[in-house]
Amino acid sequence: MDFLQRIPFESIGVAVFALSGALMAARKGMDPFGFALLATLTGVGGGTLRDLLIGTRPVFWVGDPTDVLVCIVVAELVFALGPRRVAMMEGGRRGRLLLWADALGLALFAVTGTGKALAAGVPALSAIALGTTTATFGGIIRDIFAGTTPLVLRQEIYVTAAALGAGVMVSLLAAGLDAFICATAGFAAAFTLRALAILRGWSLPAFPARD
Repeated sequence: MDFLQRIPFESIGVAVFALSGALMAARKGMDPFGFALLATLTGVGGGTLRDLLIGTRPVFWVGDPTDVLVCIVVAELVFALGPRRVAMMEGGRRGRLLLWADALGLALFAVTGTGKALAAGVPALSAIALGTTTATFGGIIRDIFAGTTPLVLRQEIYVTAAALGAGVMVSLLAAGLDAFICATAGFAAAFTLRALAILRGWSLPAFPARD
């Protein structure tokens, strides 16, 4: 997975997820510290859990705090824009920029998480699980800290999209294709499914509630 070192996919994913965290902080009317905290938790949360499960020491942002700095910078830039500009950027009260930033981060982390797991010698099925975890855990933390029901609990096609991207990447690697092509295909699969879910309102069937 040499391309993961040559091209900073994870750092891009961190920045995009940090943006989604900052936008959530804006919706909740947080102060600058709240912006930085929510953006950082969202940006590095999934990768942190992945590294802890794999046993990577130190965790990626502990050895190199650049990603944490990226989260803080993104957060404070969004805060500095002010309520009016952020609302315009999102397209008004019902804007979906947060959803699209989250979708992009989801797809990026699905492949980088899977790639790092495979590079650490993790079996294919476990790598898919770790890629899915990397892609979704940051968003879960963001929503919980913001007091919002996490996307994974709203019948959203969310975890499914991440798992699809990770699965496509692993399957193509098993077929002997170039790693970069496999990662690109995995990213495309995850982002496309999540985008279609956002645009068309797709959701998974839910079990009827009893209360």
